[in-house]
Amino acid sequence: MNDRTASPRTALIVATTLFFMWGFITVLNDVLIPHLKSVFTLNYAQAMLVQFIFFGAYFVMSLPAGRVIARLGYRASIVIGLGVTGVGALLFIPAAQWVSYPLFLLAFFVLASGITLLQVAANPYVCLLGEPRLASSRLNLAQALNSLGTTIAPALGGALILSGGVLGATELSRLGPADLLAYRSEQAALVTGPYIGLAVTLFILAVVVWLFRLPALTEATARGDAQRHRFADVLGFRHVRLGVIAIFLYVGAEVAIGSFLINYLSLPGIGAISEAQAAGYVSLYWGGAMIGRFVGFALLRWFDPRHLLGLFAAIACVLVATTLLSQGSVALWSIVAVGLFNSIMFPNIFTLGIAKMGPMTDKASSLLIMAIVGGAIIPLLQGLLADRIGIQHAFVLPLLCYLFIIHYGFSGSRIEDGSTLPDDAVSASPARAAGH
Repeated sequence: MNDRTASPRTALIVATTLFFMWGFITVLNDVLIPHLKSVFTLNYAQAMLVQFIFFGAYFVMSLPAGRVIARLGYRASIVIGLGVTGVGALLFIPAAQWVSYPLFLLAFFVLASGITLLQVAANPYVCLLGEPRLASSRLNLAQALNSLGTTIAPALGGALILSGGVLGATELSRLGPADLLAYRSEQAALVTGPYIGLAVTLFILAVVVWLFRLPALTEATARGDAQRHRFADVLGFRHVRLGVIAIFLYVGAEVAIGSFLINYLSLPGIGAISEAQAAGYVSLYWGGAMIGRFVGFALLRWFDPRHLLGLFAAIACVLVATTLLSQGSVALWSIVAVGLFNSIMFPNIFTLGIAKMGPMTDKASSLLIMAIVGGAIIPLLQGLLADRIGIQHAFVLPLLCYLFIIHYGFSGSRIEDGSTLPDDAVSASPARAAGH
């Protein structure tokens, strides 16, 4: 490193700021879904198109994001990702002005495309900035900042977006065409203020990141891969392959629960509260993940990340089963408490999935981030279930997701003894790549 290059500690601080921002943006979806559902009189499956489009962008854009990182490096990729995310936030302005649900969905796609590039770059970057043994611990700390964003977003978004009175389907049916358009325009306009603020913040962050000379870590990208491995080669490793499935199911379960919380807790037999009040419990759900990640940061310095992952997934299973079989406050608090045990799942699965991949790390990262498309598929499937069997019974889907994560934690994440890791994996180890 030359004297102008930021230290790994400084680089870690800069990177964790990004985790906060995309956490904040992602969970604003949980507030917008019930709002847009009411404004456009959507059913649950139609409302879940927000998550389908948003997380579908991860599937579409992850491999192109990996190529951007291979060509331009981590620093430039992060700046581009922030810029694209800012443009996506600005698209909410015409979507609100024209009261167009398809345009809202386009804005979500552009927004998520930028976040995808940020995720593909920042997650492995944090893992590589130091001692490999503590990679899970570092990523849990960064994800704790992500969870701080997810905790603040529902409360702030609920106050700004859900504070106005929303008419029911019966009341909307009584409005004439002109009054209906005026009502929808007024409600849609509530979205623009928060997203203008987000766009400005993102553009400022892009400038700040550009001013830092972050460590390149090229040894952990395709530029450091003398053998030019393919994505198919990376999927040949069992811990990567099953890690992709585990990320798909985990993100799907986490997002599905968060997306349904407001509507679920509003039910007479569960919380019997208003949507604005329910948004506060969404903050508790994501706040539990934040607390759990700070705790995980400490625990993972002493405990095997595989065992901790399996244990937390097992507890999440018990909590979801409890909300399926109960009513009232028991059902309410058991589903909210799942957030606490979601906490370490993503960072642990991710670090276990890229373990010992050397110069194939960026490709493994692209595949794991691509699997975040589970946040598009699982909530949509749960929406279809909810339309048929009710919101409460539809939580059986996240339950099944957590069962697989238990398997990955205790068994599927182990690198097989017969696996042949790339010969240059040792020379491009995370510790050396970070300059340690």
